Amino acid sequence: MSSSGHTALLPQLLGWSYSELDDELRKSFEVALHFGTAAALLIALRHEVREVMHDLGARRVIRHALEILPPAVTAKFWERAIEQRAGTAFGVAMSQIGGGLALAAADRRPALRVHGDAGVVDALVIGVGQAAALIPGVSRNGATLTAARLRRFERRSANRLSRHAALPIIVAATGLKGARLARRGLPRELRLPFAVGAAAAFASTLASARLVDVVDSAPSYAPFAAYRVALGAIAAWRTSP
Repeated sequence: MSSSGHTALLPQLLGWSYSELDDELRKSFEVALHFGTAAALLIALRHEVREVMHDLGARRVIRHALEILPPAVTAKFWERAIEQRAGTAFGVAMSQIGGGLALAAADRRPALRVHGDAGVVDALVIGVGQAAALIPGVSRNGATLTAARLRRFERRSANRLSRHAALPIIVAATGLKGARLARRGLPRELRLPFAVGAAAAFASTLASARLVDVVDSAPSYAPFAAYRVALGAIAAWRTSP
C-alpha cells in the first residue's frame, strides 16, 4: 500500500479534518514525510546502494534510465491533471483495489527469471509501473512488483528490481519538492510539526526495514494484495460519493 494512500485514506477513516487543510500545506507535509522515508531507506539499503554504484556499467545505466524515463515524462506533463482527477479519497480507495487485484493477478505468473536476467524491455515495463504510481493511492512498490512479476521474475528478484528502480525516483522527487518548499517558505509555527512528521517517518521506515526480508521470502503476494483490496473496499464504502 502506498504511503500517499495511507496519508489520504487514514484521516478520512478516522474522521480527521486533514482533507480540509490547504492543498499546498498538505503537499508540503507529505514532502516532509517523504524526506524522512527517503533518508531512512538510504540508510537501511546502504549495502544495496553501494552494490549498485559499484556495478554501474553502461548496461545498468541504460536500464535505470529506462526505469526513470516513463515516470519523469508523466510527471512533467500530466502529474497535476492526474492528482486533480484521481486524488479524491474515493479515487484513492479505488486505486488501492485496482492495484491489489493487479498484483494478485501478476503473481500468478510463473517465476522463471532472476535479477541478473533483467534487460531493456524489463526496465521499460518497470518504468511504466513507476509512472502508474503517480496515480494517488497506487503503491510504487506494488506497481513495480506487479511489473516485475508480469515479466516472470521470481519474487526475491522482483522485490530487488523494485527497490533498485524506486529509490532514485523517491530521492529525486523528494529533493525536487523539498526545493520548491524551501523557495515557498514554511511558517514558523509549522516547522516543529513538520519536523516531528519527518522524524516519525524516518523512525518508522528504519524500524520496518526488516520487512524487506519478509517480502523477499514471501511464497505469495496474495496477503499484501488482500490487504490493499480490503482497506480500499472499506475506504470506498466510507467515502463513496
